[in-house]
Amino acid sequence: MSIIKDYDNYFLPADNIEEAKDFYKNQLGLEVKFDFSDKGMVAFQVGNNEPAIIVNAMKNAQPAIWFTVEDVLQSYEELKQKGIQFISEPYEIMTGLSVEFTDPFGNRLGLTDYSKKPQLR
Repeated sequence: MSIIKDYDNYFLPADNIEEAKDFYKNQLGLEVKFDFSDKGMVAFQVGNNEPAIIVNAMKNAQPAIWFTVEDVLQSYEELKQKGIQFISEPYEIMTGLSVEFTDPFGNRLGLTDYSKKPQLR
């Protein structure tokens, strides 16, 4: 049984957050889910899906796919035992905990839980 429950979000780097907002909102017609431009991130809703495309203008941002899990700390330990090499230790975000790793091909993946806001999932 997989520890992964669902997709969380898709992260894409952007050199210019205003240009990214124009492209995704005005050219593609996606609705803004949240706008944290002051922190270098804007999320765009795709249809009625909970996962969003989050453009990220932070330094060294890389494309990533995050998945939701019940408990990041538990999932982190389970996957470490299976040989997954993590980029960092689990860290706190606004909604809970997250941790990132790469697949054998260098693609960045992440796990997140909603331990601070369980009502969201």
